[in-house]
Amino acid sequence: MSARYGMVIDLDRCTGCGACMMACAAENNVPPLPQASARTGLTPMLVRKVSNGREGSDRRETFIPILCMHCENDTPCVHVCPQQAVEVDKATGIVMQMPQRCLGCRYCMTACPYHARYFNWWDPSWPKGMEKSLNPGVAVRMRGVVEKCNLCHARLHSAVEKAAAAGKREIDPADYVPACVEGCPTAAIQFGNLADPRDPVAQASHSPDAFRLLERLGTQPKVYYKSKAAWVRALAEPNSGPSMEAKHV
Repeated sequence: MSARYGMVIDLDRCTGCGACMMACAAENNVPPLPQASARTGLTPMLVRKVSNGREGSDRRETFIPILCMHCENDTPCVHVCPQQAVEVDKATGIVMQMPQRCLGCRYCMTACPYHARYFNWWDPSWPKGMEKSLNPGVAVRMRGVVEKCNLCHARLHSAVEKAAAAGKREIDPADYVPACVEGCPTAAIQFGNLADPRDPVAQASHSPDAFRLLERLGTQPKVYYKSKAAWVRALAEPNSGPSMEAKHV
């Protein structure tokens, strides 16, 4: 049975600390570019602060981690890419980005309704000595290509290799956990196989408090959110009212 890897993010648990962003950057060799701005930075996982738009004692705020939603159906970025640099892995459901094929046209950025893709404006560089801390399992990308979350695909490769060495066909779920999930101090991010009804993540995705962003588009995102607050769940559609502002760590 093919897997459909996805997430359920509990917004009532998220404190906006940014640990998921830092873990993502470290795992995927995102360089610390001092010249990058909110518009030109590489942030495959971006925590956004939102409010209900009210003031005083009626004001409420929450944080929403935004990443590639790994759309299952009519994936917009796949349709517009002229280089076939984007594809949905049939075995895992992960939307893969292949920088070797990317020509930097940025059509995929325009097509993504979640604004979860980022253009690499600079050649990657690190302060002297910091290059020794790079993750050897993740290739460094060149400038002029688009980047995004790939659900820490290198960790999936490692889990597959470990299972194969043990003579197993299926990986141990404990061996494949994305860095953002591992780094969240409040356990707000759950990761698992949405295609397995026994998986806690698949079960959580059917919670009455669960929702997906822009679900009316029919792209079937594999990233779900959860909140008991009605105004937070209303954020799933663009005309709900509250504004969003990026929080950078």
